[in-house]
Amino acid sequence: MTDFPFENRIWDPAETLARDELRALQAERLRETVARVAHVPFYRRALAERGVGADDIRIADDVRRLPFTTKEDLRQHYPLGFLAVPREELVRLHGSSGTTGKPTFVAYTAEDLECWANLCARFLVAGGLRREHMVQIAFGYGLFTGGFGLHQGVELVGASIIPAASGNTPRQVMLLVDLRPEVLICTPSYALNIAEVARAKGYGPDDIALQFAHFGGEMWTEDMRHEIERALGIQAFNNYGLSEIIGPGVSGECAARGGMHISEDHFLVECLDPDTLEPVPEGEQGELVITTLTKQAMPLLRYRTRDIAALDSAPCRCGRTGTRMSRVVGRTDDMLIIRGVNVFPSQIEEALLRVDGATPHYLIEVDRPGAMDEVKVKVELRPEAFSDRMDEMQRLRDRIGREIFTVTGLRVGLELVEPQTLERSAGKALRVIDRRQNRPGG
Repeated sequence: MTDFPFENRIWDPAETLARDELRALQAERLRETVARVAHVPFYRRALAERGVGADDIRIADDVRRLPFTTKEDLRQHYPLGFLAVPREELVRLHGSSGTTGKPTFVAYTAEDLECWANLCARFLVAGGLRREHMVQIAFGYGLFTGGFGLHQGVELVGASIIPAASGNTPRQVMLLVDLRPEVLICTPSYALNIAEVARAKGYGPDDIALQFAHFGGEMWTEDMRHEIERALGIQAFNNYGLSEIIGPGVSGECAARGGMHISEDHFLVECLDPDTLEPVPEGEQGELVITTLTKQAMPLLRYRTRDIAALDSAPCRCGRTGTRMSRVVGRTDDMLIIRGVNVFPSQIEEALLRVDGATPHYLIEVDRPGAMDEVKVKVELRPEAFSDRMDEMQRLRDRIGREIFTVTGLRVGLELVEPQTLERSAGKALRVIDRRQNRPGG
């Protein structure tokens, strides 16, 4: 694992703007954005209902006068009802995964793509990327924004790229061993999958040249970071973004790894109570609500991400002045309410990684066969921990159950399964099957 200093880690001078300059720039760009979205029928109506126009925006906090936008709003105006420019100005379209139906499309002008590449370059450089490095990108290339956005950011920095895309894990391992890239980009769960396959083929951290990795696309815990770093011998960095806003590049970690620096010259981020929609005190968890400040093709006002995190505006020793956000701990629409207790899947992961012998590969199954919710967690064990001795397995089951109760306050059923039993994914891992949704009253 390579350590590196903080000097010369700034890609864009805008990352170090003085706070008063930054807030003035946000106000100016917010005013321009409100004027731009007047071309979008949805916003024209919403702004008229609130009696707000571009001339009413004087400071960045005037964002609170603006209407919210939800994913449902985007779906109701499918496919491109939020365009703020003529179609002939578009140079690319991306979209969400569409797991609940048709994808949510997002559009980009040439200027948008330049901005996106620069935003990705910011966090990649902050997390160790150098021009002389080789980067293996194991994200999907297609409608999903991850692969293309990060590819462009790496190219802008000048590093070489192996566009491995997602899947075919044995080939991923072969590329790591034979081409010896220094940087890996993928989801954290897929990184663990790559490490497992490498280990099965007899390769360890000393057989590859990886130094850094940049992970995004799904929630992961600090314990998961340590697990991946141990398995691959790297420093792992977190980044955040979402397709509706721009893709990866909203925020990312610097070498201090004390939260992800938000590119506040491009995004105005609020942290709100998801029930009252009022700001929460700094440092407390709330729902991230994002307004784009420079997006041309499809700017969004106060987009409710449903992601739960906290904000921190304290100075960082890296010299960047942007507010930092914590890792995302859950989503308001992924939160499970079980027997009156709120549980995020990431809490189960946190508990499992406290127990020797357990892995972060798990599946939560929720059902309501009668009047009460029932929860079973399938937990994959490490090869050395799986045993045919009932007493050993029961002791391990008891330890896991205690940790889950400590973290969540819930007693759950546990099924300990053999290594490589649970399905692997090259993208976002499936963590929950909630059968209550298909039952009367569920």
